[in-house]
Amino acid sequence: MNKKLFFGIFFLLFPLLLVGEEIPYFTSDFTPEEFQQRREVIYNQIGKDAIAIIQSAPMPDSYVKFRQSNQFYYLCGVETWNSTLILDGSQRRTTIFLPPKRSVEGQMFAAEDQGHIIKMTGINAAMPVDYLGQYLARLAYRSSIKAIYTPFFSFEGLAMSRDLASIGDADKAANPWDNRPPRASNFVNLLRSRFPQFEVKNLSPILDDMRLIKSPAEQAIIRRATVLSGQAIMECMRSMEPGLYEYEIAALAKFIFLRNGAQGDAYHAIAASGPNMVHPHYNANFRKMEDGDFFILDYAPDYRYYMSDLTRTWPVNGKFNDWQRELYGFYVRCYKAILKAIRPHETASVILKEAVAEMQKALSETKFSKDIYEKSAKSFVARFTRASSYAGSRLGHWVGLSTHDVGRDSGPLRPGMVFTIEPALRVPEEDIYIRCEDLIIIHDDRAEIASDFLPLEIDDVERLMKEEGLLQRYKRIK
Repeated sequence: MNKKLFFGIFFLLFPLLLVGEEIPYFTSDFTPEEFQQRREVIYNQIGKDAIAIIQSAPMPDSYVKFRQSNQFYYLCGVETWNSTLILDGSQRRTTIFLPPKRSVEGQMFAAEDQGHIIKMTGINAAMPVDYLGQYLARLAYRSSIKAIYTPFFSFEGLAMSRDLASIGDADKAANPWDNRPPRASNFVNLLRSRFPQFEVKNLSPILDDMRLIKSPAEQAIIRRATVLSGQAIMECMRSMEPGLYEYEIAALAKFIFLRNGAQGDAYHAIAASGPNMVHPHYNANFRKMEDGDFFILDYAPDYRYYMSDLTRTWPVNGKFNDWQRELYGFYVRCYKAILKAIRPHETASVILKEAVAEMQKALSETKFSKDIYEKSAKSFVARFTRASSYAGSRLGHWVGLSTHDVGRDSGPLRPGMVFTIEPALRVPEEDIYIRCEDLIIIHDDRAEIASDFLPLEIDDVERLMKEEGLLQRYKRIK
């Protein structure tokens, strides 16, 4: 091939080579068809005279890796900040508005990537975010659109669930030296002030109902997150010994997460020993652990935008002493009674009634060494007895895009529901706190305990703790 022909072909193909190298980051976990199915539900729910608007997460204002908001990711999978989705119920079309491409952060979608966006997401069109106001103005004056649906509830981002996000928004608004409105509320107010022609309605309940039932693809990712969480807890059991600090165990678990592809924490590590265990969400993790301490680890990763949530309690020295064996043994028997009773197409109250019968049996057959232990055990069983008589009882909390995932449902368990149970046994007089937690996926014919590989019984925990751990091979830097 002569040089003129070579360079002619090279310069002709060079732009295409650049495009090939700069294909923006995008999820491969969901097909365009699955995203389209989700958007079809929105079209059906809002009707032909409305549009839905969903904002992405903003650009990070610190040196942290960008993570898309759950609501935005759920409907398109695009991981670009300062973007907006509009789902038009009248046309059954979705348009994404994107900021200009930036090269500093690497590969990101921009409006000029419309071909890739359509192919990867099934979205119908991409436009620069600067055109959003014009787009809405044209709808206001040239269409039959009467309403705008947008989420009213707090945005869920990195290591964030709706409950804590809402509390944080309330704290900011109540602070007289802050007074910032929640981002979602501010957007609602902007829409109402700039486009009073539209009625602004809450999209959150529609999205929440959709997210309650997980697709097979979502279940697979949650299952993988559960494997990472469980394997991390098991490695922490192996590495545990007196003299370690709580933060060392948390760091070890996080290493397992990141080593296996997690993008961060589902929530902060709850690595609590001794007296710190009584605080359910303790996260300082600075205590040096002592021989004879009990320890609890509640920690899970954010894996491809989906969470898990697992907990185990074990002795720091690897051997349950008498009181630990006594209380933990009783607790596990009650805990397993709940797990065993869980099944599809049944309500939490019915499931708890069955579990309580086994709990009562365990209570009568356990000889407690102290009155305060027996008192706490009775209180533990009584709590579930009361819950079993309440029609609106729940077994635990939903898990999905958030650790405490959204969705309100107290009816029979349905296929696609994913949740955890995490009952706690407390002896306040001695600062004793015992909690375990497993993740359950409901199928049409069974309840899958996705974390059933994680040791729970005393003998299994002690056997695992005899194995050498990573921290025994990697010593602290002096």
